[in-house]
Amino acid sequence: MAYTQEQKQEHIQELQKYLFVISCYDSRISPMIPNGVYDAKTQEAVRQFQKIYKLTINGEVNETTWNKIVTVYKSLIDDTPTCLNAFPQNKNAVMRSGDSCFTVTVIQAVLFALSKQYNNIPGVSITGDFNTETAQAVQLFQNMCALPVTGDVDCKTWNMLAQIGCDLKNEKP
Repeated sequence: MAYTQEQKQEHIQELQKYLFVISCYDSRISPMIPNGVYDAKTQEAVRQFQKIYKLTINGEVNETTWNKIVTVYKSLIDDTPTCLNAFPQNKNAVMRSGDSCFTVTVIQAVLFALSKQYNNIPGVSITGDFNTETAQAVQLFQNMCALPVTGDVDCKTWNMLAQIGCDLKNEKP
């Protein structure tokens, strides 16, 4: 069976998701939004990754580069940090459709800020009510970060939102 264009795009998007998550933890790697296209931003992120991990720097993903990207990604995802204080103290808590509280307001504010930074993330209204619009934006975010796509905000999703929110806050215009 031939390798289809759709399969190629899915594999590129998977690579981009891993690099996006890694870039959230390592500012030496330029963040990019996974789009399934091996563009200049993806190639640059691969080169930066290769430089950091002392691999052959060519912007191409061979087996050695792929295996290292997957290893680094898994180590970051498996090492879930403690929830930040703005999230409910119970790390098993989940924010979901129908919830209404300050934490939901924070989630919406981060999603809104991301929408201003990246044109393929939809903006959400900051209401404090976890509505359908918020759940859909959370699902997109989870998909981009290679997190389980539930539309609910658990500790892992919260930590990723918080990390990226902090990174946005610290970016220079």
